[in-house]
Amino acid sequence: MALTPTAFEWVCALVRKESAIVLEKGKEYLVESRLVPLARAAGAADVSAYVDGVRLRPDRRTQVAIVEALTTNETSWFRDGAPFQAFATTVVPALKQSRATTRSVRIWSAASSTGQEPYSLAIGLQDSLIAEGWRAEIVATDLSTEVLEKAKAGTYSQLEVNRGLPAPLLVRHFTRAGMNWQVNANIRQMVRFQQLNLTGSYAALGQFDVVFLRNVLIYFDLATKRDILGRVRRALKPDGYLFLGGAETTLGVDDNWERQLIGRVSVHRPKN
Repeated sequence: MALTPTAFEWVCALVRKESAIVLEKGKEYLVESRLVPLARAAGAADVSAYVDGVRLRPDRRTQVAIVEALTTNETSWFRDGAPFQAFATTVVPALKQSRATTRSVRIWSAASSTGQEPYSLAIGLQDSLIAEGWRAEIVATDLSTEVLEKAKAGTYSQLEVNRGLPAPLLVRHFTRAGMNWQVNANIRQMVRFQQLNLTGSYAALGQFDVVFLRNVLIYFDLATKRDILGRVRRALKPDGYLFLGGAETTLGVDDNWERQLIGRVSVHRPKN
């Protein structure tokens, strides 16, 4: 049986309440596909029956599982390529000059999912700043505790490492772990994972030189986008850099940013 309107609307309300992510009509297929494994594990006849059971007999753990299933995004190594190239060829050299006194950088990978983005950044820094004696800390956050546990382990299947990771980097920065691959310890120790809801407080995070907030703003309404961008700006150093996804922009959302074009990548800088 297809997902009923009542079940879909309840899931949409739950996800919006917990994460501020908006699931619009037409996303029924997404909700159903993401919740099928949970419904099967619970022994429910179908997704609608599973959702109705949770709706009528509220259970916090199950509600969290539903939200995490709907808010976990697929990711890959060096996703989209160009932003990481812009980071390596322009941003890192600029940081070398502006941070020459401290010889340290802090980067925030927001909505880091299963860890491919922060580890991609760490690999790039290992071959540049770290090799020259600099210190780097990457703080990786996500709403889902489940994906954070996977990210902390740093262990990926052959299929997962095949998604965007060049073979020379795999050989150099990973070690075989049975049928899987594990990120080497020197890369893992550069990244600190923690749970964070982007609609909550960032106060405990401190300030960053670079923020990667990619492919997540598209899920929020305008007011939430504006709120998040304002608080990200306060978490970014005055001369810092913000990377958004290819379909995301500050234009018409928050005018306190300047756009800097690096190749075909738009990087955003706080207005002073």
